[in-house]
Amino acid sequence: MNFRFSKSIISTVFLSLIAFSGCKNAAVKSNDTKNEKTVFQTSREWKPVIDNRADVAIVYGVGGNPSDKSKRVPFEERVQSWRDRGYTTHFMTGIAWGEYQEYFTGEWDGKMHLDEGQVQQNGDTIWHGHMVPYIVPSKNYLKYIKEKHVKRVIDAGIDAIYMEEPEFWARAGYSEAFKREWKDYYGFDWRPQHESPENTYLSSKLKYQLYYNALNEVFTYAKEYGKSKGMDVRCYVPTHSLINYSQWMIISPEASLASLPCVDGYIAQIWTGTSREPNYYNGLAKERVFETAFLEYGSMESMTAPTGRKMFFLTDPIEDWPRDWADYKKNYQATFTAQLLYPKIADYEVMPWPERIYEGLYRTSADSDKKEKIPRFYSTQMQIMINTLNNMPVSENKVTGSNGISVLMANSLMFQRFPAHAGYEDPQLANFYGQALPFLKRGVPVKTVHIENLGYKETLKDTKVLLMSYSNMKPLSPDAHTQIAEWVKDGGVLVYSGRDNDPFQTIQEWWNTNGNKYTAPSNHLFEKMSIPASPKEGEYTYGKGTVYVLRYDPKEFVLTSNNDNKLVDVVKNMYEQKAKAGNLSFKNNFYLERGIYDLVAVLDESVNTDTYTIKGTLVDLFDPKLPIYKEKIIQPGEQAFFVNIDRIKDKQKPQVLASACRVYDETSNNGSYSFIAKSPINTSNVMRVLLPSAPKSCIVKNSQNAELSDAKWEWDDNSKTCLISFENDPDGIHVSLKW
Repeated sequence: MNFRFSKSIISTVFLSLIAFSGCKNAAVKSNDTKNEKTVFQTSREWKPVIDNRADVAIVYGVGGNPSDKSKRVPFEERVQSWRDRGYTTHFMTGIAWGEYQEYFTGEWDGKMHLDEGQVQQNGDTIWHGHMVPYIVPSKNYLKYIKEKHVKRVIDAGIDAIYMEEPEFWARAGYSEAFKREWKDYYGFDWRPQHESPENTYLSSKLKYQLYYNALNEVFTYAKEYGKSKGMDVRCYVPTHSLINYSQWMIISPEASLASLPCVDGYIAQIWTGTSREPNYYNGLAKERVFETAFLEYGSMESMTAPTGRKMFFLTDPIEDWPRDWADYKKNYQATFTAQLLYPKIADYEVMPWPERIYEGLYRTSADSDKKEKIPRFYSTQMQIMINTLNNMPVSENKVTGSNGISVLMANSLMFQRFPAHAGYEDPQLANFYGQALPFLKRGVPVKTVHIENLGYKETLKDTKVLLMSYSNMKPLSPDAHTQIAEWVKDGGVLVYSGRDNDPFQTIQEWWNTNGNKYTAPSNHLFEKMSIPASPKEGEYTYGKGTVYVLRYDPKEFVLTSNNDNKLVDVVKNMYEQKAKAGNLSFKNNFYLERGIYDLVAVLDESVNTDTYTIKGTLVDLFDPKLPIYKEKIIQPGEQAFFVNIDRIKDKQKPQVLASACRVYDETSNNGSYSFIAKSPINTSNVMRVLLPSAPKSCIVKNSQNAELSDAKWEWDDNSKTCLISFENDPDGIHVSLKW
């Protein structure tokens, strides 16, 4: 994840093409990664102000981060500085951009390569930074990445490589480099994408394929070179969600990579900046950060769940655009809650760029130009939150609400966004949100399903009603229709929404070439289910299952106020009467019990404006004072996160329940409990410690064994917890309690 000024301003795999073009060698079995649960990325060497105590420091860039203007410390020295502090070290760099000026200016091979940047119709190169263009990944460029970056970091002992953000802008595709790639791939001369829907689709497919091939080649090299040195190198792709890339008009390989043997996993780059992108609901376009984040994280989970690849979820306590600290806090809580509502994911990137979080200057309030570093109350709360991630368990529990409604997605969602043709538009990705938000806003934990994963039996295992449309995407292979038809035949329920009249319906693709003469790809699917071509609105039966056709594009359900009742009524009837999945209940909240943690989100714009009351012995993790509540009321539009002390099994065992530091070297004897607390300098620690009885003493000393005079503690007899506070130190604070 990097600074995204340009993105904020602009608001089945290629089965027939690439199913057999996977990596040259299968992925080597992953190393023991039990100590790689939490990670962060930084372009800087270790400093006491950014020592956030996650498991892994992902050191960014051989040459650093293009957005970091600080004096550069050599890569190997940066890596060693983190290792010296006990961190596992990994490596990250951009695949579509980076500090690669030596390549573009000819220093590497004696030839200028600025012509390999992504270029838009007016001839302008799309830049990520000074002399840092977004790249058309040529063979020569990939040779440079392998030789000058991948080889170097493996030689430095790095066994986990992250190639982030394989991105090709939809508005690009006019450079000489892209024209050459077009001719090589298609066998005929380049065609301007703005001239026809078919040209746009061809251009998008090539952009998609170029970065699929690029990652395949680079990761294959990394694994083979690592193996030659006796190392098992793991390869990950940090990437935005398919939802966000589609909305921001960017093309990327996304779900296809999950089936590559050389891809070990992903980082889901979801944060306030992606999730605050406005969308339409009930006729109104606005930011819906929690809801968008929930869908984004869901699309990333569903992308990899059937393939078993590792997934890190990312959140960011700030974002790329400069705003104020109150805004950051509110939206961080929303995205943080959304990620934790996926109980099968328990690996996290706790923050990107700690240097800008702890040292950056941002506005004190929305109506002030005064700037300051992160306030102590917010750094304390943030550290409390990220330290819960070190202990966050996988859970079999489910978010409350009627389960089993899924929205079908395809990578081709990215292909129809730009430019618009024949006046057909999909404002703010409304054709996707038009299927998801009418249910999410009614308290239904709607899921997403990737058409690329339909070949895996697990993909539709928990789906009772599948919602789909071809108004905003197209199937890249007919295989998906065979898989959907079989699922319906076995008892599945499909609700298809679409007028099937967008200009991409008639592009020259598999459904109308090589003997196929379908006027729309949906007709091929309907034929598979013995339904007449271009069926009228209504209900149809196939085998044990049911299909309901709605002749509206899904965007119509959200672009106009109070216009989603038809969809909701049809799905409710299908869910209850045909899928026999029980009552489709509506509410305005979500709740999840996850180990000792309770998570609550209360929705606005929902079926009512009720508050949500949670009871128990609760530690409020969104409050830097860690207060204890017996009851807490959450308002619509708010989220909450608690430790529920009532669910702790052994209350006689002394333990830290919540803290703005990471705890090490715990020792417990009869009548005593001690540990070392570490966290960045210039931050304040607050912690709740569960004890069998009230302490007689609490001694807090620094690493020089000097007692801290400013340390404070107080006992809460109702919760049997001791609240301790002191100033943090990455060298460690020793806390000793006796009772």
